[in-house]
Amino acid sequence: MSLIPSPLAAALAGTGLACFAIGATRRPDPGLKLSGLAVIAFALAPVPAHADQFVDAADNATIDCELARGELTRIALIDDGFANVSKIASGFPYNDFQVTHEPVRGDIYISVPPQFAAARVSFFATSKAGYVYKFACRLGGQEATQLFITNPALAKAKATKWEAETGPEDAAIRLIEAMASDAVLPGFTARAEISAPRRTGGIEVQLVAEYQGDELTGQRFLIRNLGKESLALAEEREAPAGALAFAYGRESLAPGEATSAFLVFAKGGLK
Repeated sequence: MSLIPSPLAAALAGTGLACFAIGATRRPDPGLKLSGLAVIAFALAPVPAHADQFVDAADNATIDCELARGELTRIALIDDGFANVSKIASGFPYNDFQVTHEPVRGDIYISVPPQFAAARVSFFATSKAGYVYKFACRLGGQEATQLFITNPALAKAKATKWEAETGPEDAAIRLIEAMASDAVLPGFTARAEISAPRRTGGIEVQLVAEYQGDELTGQRFLIRNLGKESLALAEEREAPAGALAFAYGRESLAPGEATSAFLVFAKGGLK
C-alpha cells in the first residue's frame, strides 16, 4: 500500500519538503530595592573580551580575531593542524610578535609584547590538510585566550569517505539508526529544523531535524494521530520515488499518540 495518496502523504507534502514522511500588601523596603538593582546591574555587566573564540572558516578565508597583548593566544584547527606560518619580521624584537608551533597537536601560540606599537597583527598560515588562512587580528586584553577554527570542508571529506566505504544501501540504514538514537555519523551535520505542523484529517506531521552528509540527507519527522481511530503504520511500507530508506518508530498509533518517522534520500531530493 502506498502512502502517496493517503492523508499522511498529503500532510507531508504540505511541509514544502517534497513530500513524504517516513518512519497581600506589605510596606516597601528601600534596602531590598537597592539590592535588586545591584543584582540587575551585575547581570547586565559586559562579558570580558578575553573569552574563547570560535570561528568557521573556508580555504583562503580571512579570519578576524582578537589576540592577547602581553600574553599568549592559542590558535587550534579542529580536526587539523598548522603546518606552516608566514609573517613579516619587523627587525625590532620589542616591536614584533612571535609564533611558536606545537608539533604534537599542531596548534600555534602567538606572543605579542606589551609595547607592540600596531593595533593589529596579520599573518598567513597553511594547515596540514592543505588549507590556507589569512589572520587579521586586533589586539585585546592582557589575559591568555584561545581561538578554535573549524573548516566545514573537513567534515564533508569525512562524510564522503564514510559514505563511499559503507555503500549507499547500508549507509542509508545506518543513517536511520543514527537519527533514531540521536547520534551523528562521521562528517555529518545535524541541526534542528522545526517546521510548522501540517494537519490533514486526523494526522499531523512536523519536520523536527535534518542530517546532512555529502550525498545523503536524512530527515526526522514527528507524526501525531489526532483522529479517533488507530493509524496502522506497518501496513504502509512502499517508499516514495527517490527515497533510499524510510522507517517508522512504531508500527501503529492509537488516538492521541505520536512517534517519529525517518526518511533518507540522495542529494537532489525526491523525484
